[in-house]
Amino acid sequence: MNRSDWTVLGVVADDFTGATDVASMLVRSGMRTMQVIGVPEGPPPAGADAVVVALKSRTTPVDDAVRESLAALRWLRGAGARQFYFKYCSTFDSTPRGNIGPVAEAMMSALGTDFTIACPAFPENGRTIFRGHLFVGDQLLSDSGMRNHPLTPMTDADLVRVLQPQCEGRVGLLRYDAVRAGVPATRARIAALRAEGVRIAVADAIDNDDLRVLAEACADLPLLTAGSGLALGLPALYAAQGWLRLDEHAASLETVGGAAAVLSGSCSTATNAQVAAWEAAGRPMRRIDPRALARGEPVVDEVLQWARAAVAQGAVLISATAAPEVLRAVQAELGAARAGELVEQALARLARGLVDAGVRRLVVAGGETSGAVVQGLGVRALRIGPAICPGVPWTRAEGRMLKLALKSGNFGAPTFFADALAHEGGR
Repeated sequence: MNRSDWTVLGVVADDFTGATDVASMLVRSGMRTMQVIGVPEGPPPAGADAVVVALKSRTTPVDDAVRESLAALRWLRGAGARQFYFKYCSTFDSTPRGNIGPVAEAMMSALGTDFTIACPAFPENGRTIFRGHLFVGDQLLSDSGMRNHPLTPMTDADLVRVLQPQCEGRVGLLRYDAVRAGVPATRARIAALRAEGVRIAVADAIDNDDLRVLAEACADLPLLTAGSGLALGLPALYAAQGWLRLDEHAASLETVGGAAAVLSGSCSTATNAQVAAWEAAGRPMRRIDPRALARGEPVVDEVLQWARAAVAQGAVLISATAAPEVLRAVQAELGAARAGELVEQALARLARGLVDAGVRRLVVAGGETSGAVVQGLGVRALRIGPAICPGVPWTRAEGRMLKLALKSGNFGAPTFFADALAHEGGR
């Protein structure tokens, strides 16, 4: 087998939208990338320089997240990957117990390494890190809409302080002054941190140049942990080492055409604005009420009956997105876990019904929602296509006439839904 036939980079992503996010960064830089759903039983896909294993482990119990992530790592090692990447959200979605810290340390142990970095920065989407503090646009993470997240409310912007309680080893800071000074200075600072006993260093980054410096300075590390931004600099490094040949058509996908629909389960600030923009434009939509689902009302059947007729005239939106005060009231009545499960199950059923009715393009908003929809549709692998916006590409289900755009709740402009359907990016 030629070196060019092997997988160079193996990525373990903790949710489905995060997986397509990092895959999009790789293909845009010329790296042929495949996303698989869960840990496959068979061999890796042919012709992929990078393989991203999409897990649904961001909010599962810590022990389950560690077990699933290590299983994905073992499979990727079997695929011959030279470097590994644990991908989490650019807003560092986590709880005081994990899952970022425990998964990172378990992967470090499995790979026999004593050091890695943690860098969720994604400047193109307004996520920057300075002195260890994560900003979302001009706001500290703790002042952003993430403070109201139903599963992982982020109320502290100091990532060293967030990560340390999750880890057994010491967490430190790779400060901006070292990163901005360039690759040699960054490597020297990494060596100093290792000598001080730091095992994971939160890395500052405020623009793409910083991310490229970090990627090069960490080229010899077996494991990187980051959001998707750090992946931007990796393909060129691998090409320079002769591990792959960059492909200018890596992001090309065939056009599938056909009817289109949007399914929205995220309750983020960005997704609320996107739903509002769709409704304000007079586009067809229906809302899903978790309380009606809990009462056993035939919500899915009724919405699906409407949608089957409506998609013949144009794209439709089916939304369970709610404002923070409405979400809090629903969770108080039903419980956060049950409310989320009811919505995910309903949207997965609707996705199956829509595809059976001829829908061939689906835009899905929300990480948990995307996971439920993809699993409900029985999709096992995705080819990664062109970006709709930073962090959100079109993808095509392997072996099927079906395109999916899986959007993190926090990403995209208010017109994202319409923009995605207007620019399928096919050929």
